[in-house]
Amino acid sequence: MTWHSVHFDWNHLRAFLVTAEEGTLSAAAKALNSTQPTLSRQVCALEAELKVSLFERVGQRLVLTKSGLELLEHARIMGNAALDFALTATGQSQQIEGTVIVSAGELTATYILPKIIAKLRRLEPGIEIEVVVTNEPSDLKRREADIAIRSFHPKQPDLIAKKIGEEVIWLYASPDYLNQLAEISDYSQLENVHIIGFDQTSSVADILNQQGWNLSQQNFPVITPFQLLQLELCKEGLGLIFFPEQMGDPEPKLERAFEHMGPIMTLPVWLVCHQELRTSLRVRRVFDFIASEMQEIYKSPDQV
Repeated sequence: MTWHSVHFDWNHLRAFLVTAEEGTLSAAAKALNSTQPTLSRQVCALEAELKVSLFERVGQRLVLTKSGLELLEHARIMGNAALDFALTATGQSQQIEGTVIVSAGELTATYILPKIIAKLRRLEPGIEIEVVVTNEPSDLKRREADIAIRSFHPKQPDLIAKKIGEEVIWLYASPDYLNQLAEISDYSQLENVHIIGFDQTSSVADILNQQGWNLSQQNFPVITPFQLLQLELCKEGLGLIFFPEQMGDPEPKLERAFEHMGPIMTLPVWLVCHQELRTSLRVRRVFDFIASEMQEIYKSPDQV
């Protein structure tokens, strides 16, 4: 390999790649935990090193030039190679000390993880845990997390997935609101019920209508994707919410609604890890510990 032909700084290339993918210097700086002036200097330095213009400014955004577009795919290949390098290097680590990043949804992070993390920290004080709370799937390939808790099986072949159990989803409400629905015994009588929705789409109504309900958007007078806010709104008697039984049943201000009709749905719970990281002693320790603890929580009645 003729290394003398490489006349640019690899850090400058990373600044170009992340800026191109994020679209603005401020977003790129946040992604890299850097500052906007630093990123701007690095991109300008790369342009000087390569003797090409990579971006044009259009309003608040940066748009790739023709040269920038041609070089972007090469930069992505190099970026993915760097990620693979980091994953492999992390996978070789046999230290029980260090940070492990766990990604989980709002409800799992709030109701399930605190006791598990507290117990793990008592057993392994050298392991630091960072929790990324998001209802969107974290990209394990890009190191957004080392371990993720998901409700679907990953399709990527380089991810390891272990099924923990299943979440049984019921409709819950406050006792006061349920008293208003005491006479309802059939789905056909539910046309005036209020449900706290996730968004403006009809996805929730579609799920229930397939089970015999007859709902429209008028049945969703309050909407928020923030599930902990949904919970508090439900406690105030503003309507029904979807909630897993492992979290809803212990809530003293919640009761299952229409229990005689059965649960609304059942979702799998998967623990996911990149296969390179699975060989890391500390990541494997956290993965196995979370799996064991959560399997106890999600154990079905016939397993007890």
